[in-house]
Amino acid sequence: MKITDVRAVQPETPDSPNDWRTQLGQIVVKVTTSDGLSGIGVGGGGLAGVHIIETVLRDLLLGRDSQDVENLHQLMVDHTIFYGRKGVTVMALSGVDLALWDLRGRRTGLPVAKLLNADVDLTRQIPTYVTVFDEQDTRDALDNGVHAIKLHVERFGFPPDVPALAQFVQQVRKIVGAETEIMMDAFGEWDVASTLAVADAVQPFNVAWIEEPVPPDRFDDYSHLMKVSPVPIAGGEHEYLKEGFEFLIQNKLHKILQPDINWCGGMTTLVQIYELASEANLQVCPHRGSEPYALHAIAALDPRPLAESGRTWFKCLTGAPEIESGKISLCNRPGFGIDFEF
Repeated sequence: MKITDVRAVQPETPDSPNDWRTQLGQIVVKVTTSDGLSGIGVGGGGLAGVHIIETVLRDLLLGRDSQDVENLHQLMVDHTIFYGRKGVTVMALSGVDLALWDLRGRRTGLPVAKLLNADVDLTRQIPTYVTVFDEQDTRDALDNGVHAIKLHVERFGFPPDVPALAQFVQQVRKIVGAETEIMMDAFGEWDVASTLAVADAVQPFNVAWIEEPVPPDRFDDYSHLMKVSPVPIAGGEHEYLKEGFEFLIQNKLHKILQPDINWCGGMTTLVQIYELASEANLQVCPHRGSEPYALHAIAALDPRPLAESGRTWFKCLTGAPEIESGKISLCNRPGFGIDFEF
């Protein structure tokens, strides 16, 4: 069916952070076809992303076959290549790609996970992890049944107070026991020296990864950290398109890849990332994986499924599955199983 309309809107998100995540916040995209069927996707880029979708991308897509999803993705990438290889343009494109995948599922009557893997078990309960700020948060997370926890460590400063941070990790390990995974997120605020100091200090407590310890474009730093850090290095939340992740993999910059499906290029790109990671024997753990879009890929493609908890302030979608007792399952509705009222 031919595409007849492409629309986007930035919904209100009360309680969202007072930073770029709101100013350039999530946008909802609707793609409609000649038979009246519509698909819903979520991208990023705020009002700038809305403008890109309702000008450049809509003009490009009108009249084209909505079922040709992968080729439409490549068409959008090629068309915006002079200004859109990273950042806001790809964030916007991601929402369109997801809307097209949603259309594909709705048209076939299948959940997207079934399109990715016909043998996927939709009832399988996928373990989740959540970010915690202190010891009490950790206890609360365990009470809620989470499989793993990620430590918010920004309060330890830059350079971080290594002894205090290590003591925090030690206390958390005592609380959760030996089996629960512990990760750390440095928010790109450290440097090589402080990252290595932290890694050495927390190594005895079996930390699964340190996430984005330095800014995402400091490739030489990541290369060095991968060679010498005793704790695995994770990243990719702020990387874009297949080519961006090929670069990360070929240059051995991360052990765990963390693409955000709503920013990196949509489902088409995430499928490509899983394929690349499988060949390179790397783990993929999508950013905000328990949200309804990435969850389909995790369920269908991931040999070690683990879904990060989502944004509590993004509540505009209806039909999204919820975490229960630390686990989450897909629904059996067509597409991504969600709706949004335009």
